[in-house]
Amino acid sequence: MNRREFLSAAAAAVQPPVRRTSMGVSPDSFAVRRPARTALEFLQLARERGFGGVQAALPPDFTPEYLKKVRDYCGNHGMYWELLAPLPDEDAAAFERLVAAAKEAGAECIRSVCLAGRRYETFRTMEEWKEFVRRSRQRLALAVPAAEKHRLPLGIENHKDWTAQEMPELFRRYSSEYFGACIDFGNNVSLLDEPMELIEALAPWVINTHVKDMGVEEYADGFLLSEVPLGKGIVDLKRAVALLRAKRPDVRFTMDTLVRDPLKIPCLTESYWATFDQPDARRLARILRMVRTNPPREPLPRVTGLTREQALALEDRILDECREYAAGALGLV
Repeated sequence: MNRREFLSAAAAAVQPPVRRTSMGVSPDSFAVRRPARTALEFLQLARERGFGGVQAALPPDFTPEYLKKVRDYCGNHGMYWELLAPLPDEDAAAFERLVAAAKEAGAECIRSVCLAGRRYETFRTMEEWKEFVRRSRQRLALAVPAAEKHRLPLGIENHKDWTAQEMPELFRRYSSEYFGACIDFGNNVSLLDEPMELIEALAPWVINTHVKDMGVEEYADGFLLSEVPLGKGIVDLKRAVALLRAKRPDVRFTMDTLVRDPLKIPCLTESYWATFDQPDARRLARILRMVRTNPPREPLPRVTGLTREQALALEDRILDECREYAAGALGLV
């Protein structure tokens, strides 16, 4: 051991132990670091950082040995994992093979999305939106039977696509105990749904979660929306956790807090409303009132202008603050 290694080891030895939480973490919570998103590798990182589980993918070339390692790692360390998987476009058999492998590897459920982008940026006309709805229903019709066959629940995230009023129709359409929602606590503010309005609307179908807190701030065309450290934003986190536990006692809470520049929600522009039947003045007024009465407690996180080292330090600080809040204020231990 050379002098540098000795000093590093000595410094590590006097560091206080990481306070652990049962809350899991998503790969996107490491948006700056960009680690491997695959199950075993990301489980190892999550454990190092004090988190109790993950949402993660399986590598394309997974083997039976890899699946066993994932299952054993969770069992040995008291962790959980949930599969990240895209919905099938046409190949239902390939999706089913992935679900079967995840089940073998000990996954508790699946998280997926219908839309990878944002509704108000992706679609310019009502016709484009309606085609997305039609195609989403087709893809779900391929995915739900695989979830049912392998008894691995599928949670679809509210990913800045469906409103709190629209999304329940998906769940009623398929009416399956193995199909429901991955409830993201903050995404739907971008669609003018207040956080608890969305959480309450989807709670009967909760499968899994994305825990986050949100900061908001006015700008010329609407408002800025940003993930902030848990407990420093507009989401009633304690109420949300209690409600979802009441609806699904075994639900896991997985943090999904991205460190990036604030998102622009251009709700005062005509193009924002292109995929809605008509502008909803009441909802718009309500959300803008919420924005104006809840200014950020501290400047919204930004990475533009930071060096990579500075951005990593910001990400590490937010991860640590969120973990501490989950273990303390939310009782997720």
